[in-house]
Amino acid sequence: MNRLLILLILVFFQALACSIQSFSQIKSGSLVVRPKEIDDVLTNPGIGFTTFQRFNGDTLTTLNNKSGWIEGCPIVYQTFKGDLINKQYPQSSIAYWRVYWKYLEPEKGKYRWDLIDQALATARERGQTLLLRVAPYGSLQPDGSNEEIKNNDVPKWYRQMVGEKTNWKYNNPVNKWLVNAEDPRYVQYFGRFIKELGKRYDGNPDLEAVDLSIVGAWGEGAGSFMLLQKTREALINAYIDNFKKTPLIALLTDEKTNRYINDKVNAGWRVDCIGDLGFWAKDQNGWTHMYDYYPESIIKFDVMDAWKKAPISLEICGTFYWWKDLEGYTEKDVKYIFDQTLKWHISSFNAKSSPVPPEWEPLVNDWLKKMGYRFVLRKFSCPETIKRNSKLSFQTWWENKGVAPCYKNFLLAIRLKSNEDSIISLTAADIRKWLPGDNIYDNSIYIPKNMPQGYYELQIGIVDPITRKPRVQLAIEGKDAEGWYQLGKIKIE
Repeated sequence: MNRLLILLILVFFQALACSIQSFSQIKSGSLVVRPKEIDDVLTNPGIGFTTFQRFNGDTLTTLNNKSGWIEGCPIVYQTFKGDLINKQYPQSSIAYWRVYWKYLEPEKGKYRWDLIDQALATARERGQTLLLRVAPYGSLQPDGSNEEIKNNDVPKWYRQMVGEKTNWKYNNPVNKWLVNAEDPRYVQYFGRFIKELGKRYDGNPDLEAVDLSIVGAWGEGAGSFMLLQKTREALINAYIDNFKKTPLIALLTDEKTNRYINDKVNAGWRVDCIGDLGFWAKDQNGWTHMYDYYPESIIKFDVMDAWKKAPISLEICGTFYWWKDLEGYTEKDVKYIFDQTLKWHISSFNAKSSPVPPEWEPLVNDWLKKMGYRFVLRKFSCPETIKRNSKLSFQTWWENKGVAPCYKNFLLAIRLKSNEDSIISLTAADIRKWLPGDNIYDNSIYIPKNMPQGYYELQIGIVDPITRKPRVQLAIEGKDAEGWYQLGKIKIE
C-alpha cells in the first residue's frame, strides 16, 4: 500500500471521528442519570385498593368478614393504636364511605355534617382521602321484610311526606325503588341535599371524589333508564352544578344518563360487581356483568375514553372469599378479572375491606403495580456545572407503567440541597397528561444570584403544590427520608 493511500485513509478516519464527536447527543460536562427501577407495590394518592366503611389500621373482622359486609350506616370507629398497617389487605390511600341519606338529613333541612367532618378528619389522620357516596336508600331483605325497609329507607320525615307505598315503576325484587323518583318532591329534597353537600365540601382537599348517585337501592342507579329526561337532568345537575372542583364518578347505569353526564362534565365511571362471571347466570339465561353488561355498556354509553380525564373506580362483586369458597374461582379466573379491569383503565378498587386469600396475594400485588399510574424516571440530564443568576436546563424521560394518568394537580419539582442551603423549584409539567407509555419533559430552573457557591445534591420529586412536600412515590431507587429522589451532584459557581 503506497504512502498516499495510507495518508488518505488516516485523514478519512480522523474526519469521521471529528464528525461523530461534533454530533454527539450527550454533551461533555453533562450529568446523565438513568435511575434503577424497583418492583415494589407503591401506595400513592388516588389509586389502589380502598378501605370500605373503615380506615388504614382498622381491624378487618370488626365489621366485615370473609363473605359479608356492612354499608349505608354511620361509620363505627375503632380505637386507633397508631399502627396503620392493614392485615390481610393492601395499604390504601382512599377510604370509601357509602351512607344513606337518612343519616345525614335526619330532620328536614337539618344536616349531620359532623358525620362527614369526622370521616374526612379520620381519613387525613390515616394518610387517606375520602371517597363518598350518599345513597337515597338501601334495599329489601330477600324476604321483603318491612323491618329492612325501615332500616334502609329514605329519611323518616320524607317517608311521612310521600306515604308508605314502596311499589313503584321500577319494582325489581333486589333493588326496587322505595319511593317514586318522578314525584317532584324527590328532586326537590334529595336534590337540595346534594346541593348543600356540594356547597359545603366541594374542593375539600380531603375529599377524593363523590359518587354521582341519583336513584335505586344503594344509589346504584337501578331503573334510571325509566326516568323522564327532565327528572334525570335535574338530579344530575344537582351534582354537576355544585361540584366544580371535586371529581365526580358516575355509575354505568343507562345510555341516556351516562351520555348526559359525559356531555356536561369530565366524570369518571364506576361499577359495583367486578368479578361476576356467573353469580346469577342460571337465573338470567347466562347473563353476567363481566361477560355481558360491562364490556357492552362501556362502548354503548360512550365512556371508552373517560379514563383520560377522570378516574375509573371499580368495586368487587361479593368478596374475594366469596369468589374462592362460593364460586370456586381459580387463579386463572382471578387473573382474567384483573386483566379486564386493567383494559378498562382502573385507578382504584373497593374490595370491601374483606381479606385477600393468601394464595392470591401475588396476583393482587401484580395488579396493584399496574393499577392507576406508576411513574418510572428513565433518564435525567443537565449540566454538571452552572453559574448563578442563570438557568439550569434539564431533560427528562418518564415512563408511566400504569394504565391511567394521575388526576391530581401535583407538581414536578427539583431540589438543590447542600449542608447549608436548599432551594425547591416547581416546574410547569402537567403530570395529569402523562398517559401510559413514554413521556418527555424538558425545561429549566432558575439559579438565584445570591445562592451560595459550591456542590449541591440534585433531587427530584412530585410534590403537593401548597406544602411542596413529595406526595407521589416513584418506581425507582434513591428515595431519601423526606421522599425526594437523589440524582447526583452539580456545582454552582
